[in-house]
Amino acid sequence: MLVGIIGAPNKGKSTLFSALTMASAEIADYPFTTIKPNHGVAYVARECVEAELKVKCTPKNGICKGGIRYIPIQIVDVAGLVPGAHLGKGMGNQFLTDAICADVLIQVVDLSGKTDLSGNGSENSNPAEDVKMIADELARWVSGIIKKHISGIAKRKDGAKALHEMLAGLRVSESQIESAISSSSLTSSNIGWGDLDIEAFSRALLKISKPLVVAANKMDIAPAGALEKLRKELEGYKVVECSAAIELALKKAAKAGAIDYNPGEKSFKILGNLNPDQVKALEYMRRFTGKSGTGVQQLLNSVVFEVLKMIVVYPVEDEGKYTNHFGEVLPDALLIERGKNVHDLAAKIHSDLAKNLLYAIDAKKRMRLNKEYLLKDNDVIKIVSAAK
Repeated sequence: MLVGIIGAPNKGKSTLFSALTMASAEIADYPFTTIKPNHGVAYVARECVEAELKVKCTPKNGICKGGIRYIPIQIVDVAGLVPGAHLGKGMGNQFLTDAICADVLIQVVDLSGKTDLSGNGSENSNPAEDVKMIADELARWVSGIIKKHISGIAKRKDGAKALHEMLAGLRVSESQIESAISSSSLTSSNIGWGDLDIEAFSRALLKISKPLVVAANKMDIAPAGALEKLRKELEGYKVVECSAAIELALKKAAKAGAIDYNPGEKSFKILGNLNPDQVKALEYMRRFTGKSGTGVQQLLNSVVFEVLKMIVVYPVEDEGKYTNHFGEVLPDALLIERGKNVHDLAAKIHSDLAKNLLYAIDAKKRMRLNKEYLLKDNDVIKIVSAAK
């Protein structure tokens, strides 16, 4: 899974990326050993199953703190986008290449309205226009790719397959292409689409394959009513309010030992002796977070669990002690799509396990499960395989 953070310049995109990823090195050794400069690791947070099982977990991936399990995911900070990116303006080509590789996109907008579409200082700019601009740029870029190859595609009866082969670099599936064709009321046989048809298909495909969540950033300095206005204008989009700057400041303060703060929580505890200016700054942040937190952790959780519809499953080798063969308790918390089954879980762990899968055991109920059992959130599962 790859989450892409996108947006026009000066909207707080890089601040959000830093706020989400700065704790990576401190939390745990994670499995992504070659991280590019604009790639990092962020952590979704869910209540751990340890309390239900009355055990204390020893995580291998992420950590468990205060009964909350923090699970790593990959995240990319995409180059800033300006109008005309599909024509190569600004860092358009880099933006589009990075954005299209993501499974889901978080678009950061400036809810305070202090920056325009190009990231320049402004007054009363409409953040909804940012979302429309990026949707247009992405659709025009995909449309441009299709137009270059439409004559060849038109000769084939299996249009969906032809499009899938041509759009392979966009990380879209043939079923997603078929759904986009259907929702656009187009034909997939001997495609002879015009420009408007191609653009309609491109927009439908992006909506299906690259769902977008709007991060209404700078909530702490936004005018009254700005969030409600944005949600009304962006009906159909998931909009989550946040302050990336406050989240980053709190994490830096926690790293320095000035406060005790857990991501996603509404409160924090001041530690040690701080000067009056530091206390004043922290009290300002406390007034904002006291309502619903900074919104940053909630944003990431919403993307993964609500939009991508992921669940958490704990694979174990000893169903009685909930351990692996090293005796580590609930060592792995895996994110897997809702609707997946035991065989899918085995394949996620190792291809040999899936190939030689016999059955599974529900460790909570000590119940045998067949290969087609649909996994549920917080399942604790032992895979039984003939593989050695």
